[in-house]
Amino acid sequence: MFWPAQYNCRPLRAVGPFLLIRCIFMFKEIPLIRPSTPLLDSVMCPADLRQLPEKQLPTLARELREFLLYSVGQTGGHFGAGLGVVELTIALHYVFNTPDDRLVWDVGHQTYPHKILTGRREAMASIRQWHGLSGFPKRAESPYDTFGVGHSSTSISAALGMALANRMKGDPRKTVAIIGDGAMTAGMAFEALNHAAHSRADLLVVLNDNNMSISPNVGGLADYFSRIWASKLYTSFRQGSKKLLTRLPQTAEFARKTEEHMKGMVSPGTLFEELGFYYVGPIDGHDIARLSHDLKNLSEIPGPKLLHIITKKGRGFGPAEQDPVGYHALNKIEPAGQHTTPIPKPEVLKYQEVFGQWLCDTATQDERLIGITPAMCEGSGMVEFAAQFPTRFEDVAIAEQHAVTLAAGLACEGLKPVVAIYSTFLQRAYDQLIHDVALQKLDVTFAIDRAGLVGEDGPTHAGNLDISFLRCVPELMLATPSDETECYQLLQAAYAYPGPAAVRYPRGAGRGVALQKQAPPLVVGKGKLLRKGERVCILNFGVLLPAAETVAAEHNFTLCDMRWVKPLDTELLHSLVAGAALWVTLEENTVSGGAGSAVAEWLSAQGIVLPLLQLGLPDAYVEQAKRSQQLKAVGLDAESMAARILKYLQA
Repeated sequence: MFWPAQYNCRPLRAVGPFLLIRCIFMFKEIPLIRPSTPLLDSVMCPADLRQLPEKQLPTLARELREFLLYSVGQTGGHFGAGLGVVELTIALHYVFNTPDDRLVWDVGHQTYPHKILTGRREAMASIRQWHGLSGFPKRAESPYDTFGVGHSSTSISAALGMALANRMKGDPRKTVAIIGDGAMTAGMAFEALNHAAHSRADLLVVLNDNNMSISPNVGGLADYFSRIWASKLYTSFRQGSKKLLTRLPQTAEFARKTEEHMKGMVSPGTLFEELGFYYVGPIDGHDIARLSHDLKNLSEIPGPKLLHIITKKGRGFGPAEQDPVGYHALNKIEPAGQHTTPIPKPEVLKYQEVFGQWLCDTATQDERLIGITPAMCEGSGMVEFAAQFPTRFEDVAIAEQHAVTLAAGLACEGLKPVVAIYSTFLQRAYDQLIHDVALQKLDVTFAIDRAGLVGEDGPTHAGNLDISFLRCVPELMLATPSDETECYQLLQAAYAYPGPAAVRYPRGAGRGVALQKQAPPLVVGKGKLLRKGERVCILNFGVLLPAAETVAAEHNFTLCDMRWVKPLDTELLHSLVAGAALWVTLEENTVSGGAGSAVAEWLSAQGIVLPLLQLGLPDAYVEQAKRSQQLKAVGLDAESMAARILKYLQA
């Protein structure tokens, strides 16, 4: 994609001498000009890395961490997770023959060091930008990206599939899945662990524990025994003993239980051993020599293995170590003196903030309200609600399926659950939404954040499909607010509806409309005629309304804010048929099966023959860029919309 011989060993362009100029930012230094990294500059790809003496790896880790700080400071992007896996990334590429051996990363936030070491160092300046590097692993980008990710808890399943395929083909290559302790909470991860143990696949799982949620600190007996378990002497003795004791079943069982109980006293490995994995750990994930040693030994043991490492998210950058949530990602840092004092802008609420205010307001009035999130408390705007109503807040971790069915169970007992979830993550709980909520007509409200395009996070996090996959579900109501106040009002209407209802809204700030909490409630299934014009009628669904207003005003078109995809305001639609030469539907959702399709189905059912132009997202994945760039690229900015409508009229 970026050059012909993608990411092979080859010289990068000369960087030249650099002075290390730093600015003080949040009590820690971030380089604003590329730091001097002579050892890192010599590593064009992992094959070069494997030529280094092991004693140089700590120096390489330091330089890689400095370059990561510099590059993310230039571009913005995911930050803390990458800093925490610098040593692990180096050790994996040092021990395994990548890309022939397969590394499968989970989620992908932590893979910036991986990208830097696999021939993409100079392209890091383009990360998360239009036509630049993806912020996540992407198969089309590099042979070292063995599996495309963005959602959590997929790595073990994907790596197991690769391992089984290699076994079928007689291919001896190794396969490694790297998964975080947070992602390990998802049922999918345990389903894969169970199957891996059953299949006896040659698979290594590296559990990166950076939140202390599974095990205690490394040290003492735990460190001592993990050193023994990873040693060749112990593994040889263990395998030899198994052969000897198979003839004495009672003795073999006694020996197995003795080993299991001894490990259980000093480590959390009993669970994984019971599942059928050979467990080593916990070990210090920042001890690069230890990591390399244990990875090499484990690579020589057949069957399923699990290496449990302890790391610190944000390692090497003080503020990120102290606040791993706040420094999950970083905005671009402007050098001092290179910008003027910004003119204060009026505060514009983000849509998740509107939701958060509505949630707290409604919970104050209704004790039945229960807020649920699958590990998205901060991103969904639920921090204040969690503080005010701790007994009515449920963070179920990365378990979207469970979140939805939990809500169904709460609704069965007369409570009113509100599930705050990103559009792209709701896809993971589709069966539960249909079978456990809608089929039973349960009173669950879905607050769907990040609907539509999401900018630099790209297609893995875009909510481009929710209108399409939700409007076909019987019993489910679906609303599409166009501004902050309407979002608040439609959340009220959805919550008051005695059945499943969803409100979809985008990432980031609204259009700047002052939030009017006392505005009259909106009626389910009723839209609004905003202006009466000629020839063309624009039916807007959602936050593209400002662009539609510009087009309608410039060309004297009729404009309606439809508000609801399901049910449609058919009374309003009937009133718009007479005198219209063209209807135009507008939505930030794929055209296939979207709101425009709902209008087309209605026209067909009524026997109304009327030209219909459906404007929305194409039948394609929209690559990462600023949201404004994405909208222009797909023809959803005001200028492109006007041009498409006029061209259609002239055809």
